[in-house]
Amino acid sequence: MKAVIVGATGYSGLELVRLINNHPYINIHSILSNSYVGKDGEDVFPHLSGVKLPIFESMDFEALADGVEAVFFATPAGVSKEYIPQLIEKGIKCIDLSGDFRLKSPAVYEQWYMKTSASQEYLDKAVYGLSELNRNAIEGADLIANPGCFPTASLLAITPILKQGWVDKNSIIIDGKTGVSGAGRGLSLGTHFSETNENIKAYKLGKHQHIPEMEQVLSETVNQPIQLTFSAHLVPMTRGILCTIYMKLTETVNLDKIVSLYKDFYQNSQFVRIRTDGSYPSTKEVYGSNYCDIGFALDERTNQLIIVSVIDNVMKGAAGQAIQNVNIMMGWKETTGLELSPLYP
Repeated sequence: MKAVIVGATGYSGLELVRLINNHPYINIHSILSNSYVGKDGEDVFPHLSGVKLPIFESMDFEALADGVEAVFFATPAGVSKEYIPQLIEKGIKCIDLSGDFRLKSPAVYEQWYMKTSASQEYLDKAVYGLSELNRNAIEGADLIANPGCFPTASLLAITPILKQGWVDKNSIIIDGKTGVSGAGRGLSLGTHFSETNENIKAYKLGKHQHIPEMEQVLSETVNQPIQLTFSAHLVPMTRGILCTIYMKLTETVNLDKIVSLYKDFYQNSQFVRIRTDGSYPSTKEVYGSNYCDIGFALDERTNQLIIVSVIDNVMKGAAGQAIQNVNIMMGWKETTGLELSPLYP
């Protein structure tokens, strides 16, 4: 497959370069970036010295040579919706790592993203690419809306027990923590070293754009409206997401039964690892990998289930899952190009 990466100068785009460079079935046809047109990849990123990369090109899709089969958009919200319709009409598969096609309602998108939405036609065409939960729809799809990083960690942790009906659907609270790379490479005071080092702070409380994304998926899961509470925190590390999730149990079940439910649910999902020994995963244990690790605690005093879910936000939360989705789309082995052990320590 000949693939184009749009936005390869961001963290997710750079991770796509690394993964595709080691993928047996995908070649990078071209890299599009308005910021570095005409520059050699290794001149812009010295760590890629020795990696065979094309010269950066402008975002002129009309000039794409015949034979391009897929385009990855590792761009900020509001960019991909301007280009994807013309590519889909040409028969080119698109994988969007931004939020432009995740929400099915234009009004909801415009409320939370404060940008003009893509057309309803293409929102309806888009398949939500949470690989483990939506494989059948992803197979053969032409447009994938790659999930957000917080939703990936949270939805994988919540969905099995929500579908089972063992928890109060209106009791879901997600406490999320993310590394600084989640904010991208753009300069801002909020991610300045002096502001983030030895510091932790909450942001976008009640206003985070991942809230409607998670509510949409969970509402579809149980076929009724779901509202949840989500709080995001920035912590002084480069990569990683940890979500601690709280839900009230409506059934009398022990921890062994909960663990058994999750192991059965994800028995064919190699990238979801369930803790069975009562321990809780940490971000370092998935660093640089496509894994999502999930652990559990049961507070019998308050009848509260606590779930801890961790991912690498740049991998399973972005580029890794994008590659996983392409593998599923094309009928390749789902783990192709992603069988990377976590970096430790």
